[in-house]
Amino acid sequence: MRFLTRILVAAAAVLIASPHRCPAPDVFTDTPEATVEDAADAANQFQIAAQAEGGGNLGRALAGYRTVVKRFPKSAEAENAQMKVGELQEKAGDFRRAFDAYQKLVKDYPNSKQFDKAIESQFKIGTLYLEGERQRLLGIPTLPSMDRARTIFEAVIANAPFSKYAALSQFNVGLTHERQDNPTAAVEAYQRTIEQYPTSDVADDAQYQMAYVYFTQARRGSYDQTTAQKARESFEDFLVRYPDSEKVPQAKENLGMLSGRQISGGMEIAKFYDKQKKYKAAVIYYQQVIEQQPGSEQAEEATARIEQLRDLVGVEALQVGSEKAETGEMASVRRRFQALVDTAARPDYAGPPAPIVPDELPPDRPRMRTSPSDVTPLPAVEPELPQ
Repeated sequence: MRFLTRILVAAAAVLIASPHRCPAPDVFTDTPEATVEDAADAANQFQIAAQAEGGGNLGRALAGYRTVVKRFPKSAEAENAQMKVGELQEKAGDFRRAFDAYQKLVKDYPNSKQFDKAIESQFKIGTLYLEGERQRLLGIPTLPSMDRARTIFEAVIANAPFSKYAALSQFNVGLTHERQDNPTAAVEAYQRTIEQYPTSDVADDAQYQMAYVYFTQARRGSYDQTTAQKARESFEDFLVRYPDSEKVPQAKENLGMLSGRQISGGMEIAKFYDKQKKYKAAVIYYQQVIEQQPGSEQAEEATARIEQLRDLVGVEALQVGSEKAETGEMASVRRRFQALVDTAARPDYAGPPAPIVPDELPPDRPRMRTSPSDVTPLPAVEPELPQ
């Protein structure tokens, strides 16, 4: 009996000194207190999750992969499990959580073999939003997606600024702004693409698209010659930098449309002043049409109309600076306005229509309204616009 007692005591001492390790569980646990980093257990848990995935039980598989990441974050299986979390979320159509899962992999495992694949997956999700995939609330498509797409593309650039997806992501940032009708931000994004990725495959597309944004804006506003000039310069830069681009024919066609539009706009302004019997200003714009495209049908029309006006009012009445000498405040006002007209007559001028030189002083500013009977609103007065 005493011998048996000694054996039991010795066995207990051995157990205390070398505790028996329990076998790896075959069910998923999510115990925050678990801190044992054991390669065998991590591999076992990953295998169980993979079997669930292979059997079509994606919910159980997702829980299993998350357990691997949480309990064994430093194991070899952890980064693969995190990648699986993103892939299963993406497969389920939960693109927001899928992106977040890939982002966790990128941040927590920057040296992972899955890094490039995660970046590619993020880019593809951003592209889905760019192409119209809507953000979801409780699984229901709700909000437009351009802001979400832009956030994802900017994350791709920040995560991997030298990857093959960085330049295209920067270009797509411009597209999101363009589709939200924010031309200024779009041009800035395209310009950044050219500056940061000048040798990329999308540098020529960015140059063309920047010109196209200006081109679109110019076509919306009949008299915005400044925007038209920017569009023209951008298309010309495109042709010089990328003469072999497949978009060269379209760029040349757009340039032709811009030239015709500028002449058309100048002709419209000339006819507006002509109709208002402001013949001097009309002649300035008729002359601009002639200088911009000599020999064209509109140039011939402008030349004929100038001759008619000379017969109608005389050559001197149409010449800039032909007025008799005068002094005083009216002379000062007229000189200021005439200087603006002279500037608009320059062939390289790109700006709003020339002002009409006044024949008399502008009215005084309205007096302050101080009595109770004066507090009623004054009628709005809008300037005349070309028809």
